Amino acid sequence: MSAREREQSSRAPFGKGRVRRLFGLDRSGPQPATTRKGQPLRPWTIPNFVGYLRLALLPVFLVLAYGTDDGTSLLSAMVFWVIAAGDYVDGFLARLTGQYSRLGALLDPLIDRLTILSGAVVCWSFELLPRWALALLALRELSMLVLAKYGLRHGVDIEVNWPGRISVFPIMGGIFLALLAPGWVASALLIWGLAMAILATVLYARAGMRAVRAGTAS
Repeated sequence: MSAREREQSSRAPFGKGRVRRLFGLDRSGPQPATTRKGQPLRPWTIPNFVGYLRLALLPVFLVLAYGTDDGTSLLSAMVFWVIAAGDYVDGFLARLTGQYSRLGALLDPLIDRLTILSGAVVCWSFELLPRWALALLALRELSMLVLAKYGLRHGVDIEVNWPGRISVFPIMGGIFLALLAPGWVASALLIWGLAMAILATVLYARAGMRAVRAGTAS
């Protein structure tokens, strides 16, 4: 960075490009070193506490959802929304505080998978969304767990890609709407998100296999 750029950056209230990075709009930089393989877990961080809260709310959501006659209720939908929104909140807090951790990098995608699977199970039980789409979604989420385990075993971290990031909103949004008022809007959101998620999985698998082969060759 030149002297002029450093001066302009220091004058900006959050630094040059800081706001875009803070809200997750700019992810062009490398992943923080503290999230990489071999780094300490650092479990006691503010973002990780958000993750623990999300985990604790999952059984609450399931109890509330299965305590209804048809799977729909404002309360269970709002609990699901809080769990889903926590995916953004913990990332925002990590960027705001700089409290990145290896545990957070491992825990966050796992909680996302469990959140989606929990919502899919409820929607399947009460037929709130097309079951063929829910079956594909469950298969995709289980595939991601297998890919993550395979990557960890070979010392490879799966880097989040943009189709994967984009897919989270319509998938969780579709489940949330189905828990409130099932219909074609919720189904359309789920199918759109599912298409993006499947594309992301293919890209994850290709990138992971390349990384494993590169590591083996070296």
